Amino acid sequence: MKKLLELLGEEVKKCFKEAGYDDERITVTVSNRPDLCEYQCNGAMALAKQAHKAPIDIAEEVVTKIRTSDFFSKVECVKPGFINLDINDVFLASYLEQEAVSDRFGMEPSDTGKVIVDYGGPNVAKPLHIGHLRAAIIGEAVKRISKYVGNDTLGDIHMGDWGLQMGLIIAEMQDRKMTGMPTLDELSEIYPAASEKSKNDEAFKEKAMDITYELQHGNEEYLKIWRHIMDISVADLKQNYDRLNVSFEVWKGESDADPYIAPMVEKMKNDGYAYQSRGALVVDVAEENDAKEVPPCMILKSDGAALYTTTDLATLVQREEDYDPDAVIYVVDKRQELHFVQVFRAAKKCGIVPDRTRLSFLGFGTMNGQDGKPFKTRSGGVMRLETLLEEVNEKCLERMIENGTDMSETELKDTAGKIALAAIKYGDLSNEARKDYVFDIDKFTSFEGNTGPYILYTMVRIKSILRKYREGGNETEILKILPPASADEKALMMTLTGFVPMLEGAWKDIAPHRICAYIYQVANDFNKFYHGTRILAEPDKNRQGGWIALITLTLKILETAVELLGFEAPEAM
Repeated sequence: MKKLLELLGEEVKKCFKEAGYDDERITVTVSNRPDLCEYQCNGAMALAKQAHKAPIDIAEEVVTKIRTSDFFSKVECVKPGFINLDINDVFLASYLEQEAVSDRFGMEPSDTGKVIVDYGGPNVAKPLHIGHLRAAIIGEAVKRISKYVGNDTLGDIHMGDWGLQMGLIIAEMQDRKMTGMPTLDELSEIYPAASEKSKNDEAFKEKAMDITYELQHGNEEYLKIWRHIMDISVADLKQNYDRLNVSFEVWKGESDADPYIAPMVEKMKNDGYAYQSRGALVVDVAEENDAKEVPPCMILKSDGAALYTTTDLATLVQREEDYDPDAVIYVVDKRQELHFVQVFRAAKKCGIVPDRTRLSFLGFGTMNGQDGKPFKTRSGGVMRLETLLEEVNEKCLERMIENGTDMSETELKDTAGKIALAAIKYGDLSNEARKDYVFDIDKFTSFEGNTGPYILYTMVRIKSILRKYREGGNETEILKILPPASADEKALMMTLTGFVPMLEGAWKDIAPHRICAYIYQVANDFNKFYHGTRILAEPDKNRQGGWIALITLTLKILETAVELLGFEAPEAM
């Protein structure tokens, strides 16, 4: 199904051709002066020079052709040669009717490749904290968008499970003379204590580094502890990610990439890309047009130890072997940008990934408190993710009780949980990923304004209307969308036509925040229409049925959009 703007552009281009002007530069755009018209065409301006005519003369010739079209209700030319257009209401209704019955609202599969989204990145043996929130929320949305536009998409958690933290934990266990395997609660205390000790105790740090080396070279005693830590950590990670409605198709970590490092490094040497510099092994990745200096990508330290760059490159080797992806998207803190510039360039230069493979870095900003600094607990520590979820849940529960409800306790808690998830996810995703933002629990849980609960409240309102309509013995499946009866109704209809182009742009630019901006506009347009229209009290059953068909489509688009963002609407609020 063609996009509305595409259809309008083809119709106007046809009219230009009928008037004797055939040019690819002729396009129709949404008007930047909605008070004057809905669409505009500036083609006459572009053709004036080659046609040796004044733009207004060309526009007047073309307008006589456009006025015979069923696509437009108003056509006028304005000096020096603009063509102003309003869409025909009957044509608009027929387009929306086609959109309503088409698979995915008429979206054609624009991408059908293999995509891997790398997000999450937690270290095992540590509870998730709010620093993991943005990667999880943004990454999950990117994965869902990628799937929706037609890609075979995998989400990879890429756990930190093979580094010094393991050596620190085992060294601390030895110092404490622990004989049994640690519990998750014990680990959450052991790791911070070991990390702090290593900053002041050089001998302890050396011991931890030696243990890490032995673990990575097959020490069975240490591997047994590592396997236990992995088992209990992964179970806890899954439970916490489930609460965020975040999932991964691939549960791999740095340890899975370890076997690929040695052969990768050897090939880099043999191919002449890797060389020794001050004892370290590096690959030059600077390019002539770099505005800033890009240092060589370090592959091995002077002592032969691998780095994050090594592991990330080896992971790409593994992904090429296992999946042969067309694109790999990394959702990581924006402060890691230089690291990924080096990794991407080294991967392409050394032939780890082919030139056709799209490697993208979506760097996100920090989640701050109202003081503008990274979000902390009241005591100044890093807040655990489950603590944040519980606080937002409680706030949403309070708001529901304040507003009055006749729900059972079970229904109340379930609904509050859905509202809380929407508050957190929408609060994050409504900001452009690269920007820092302030996490304001009072604002994010409000049922008014640009918030997740407001979007859900709008959806619940539509559900309530449809439910009451069906309870009156009416069918919704046979209804057709009618031409608009008011300016507010038309505004909603026009906005609904923009779902597919919005989503295509959100995928192209990896920009989930555009979905939030779009559904906020849909919600505002619907509520304005709703407040000016007595839908259920309308005596004209044909007109009422047209409204029901329209808000049914509105709900379906909103449901699709919030599912892409990773939350859902309850039945009541």
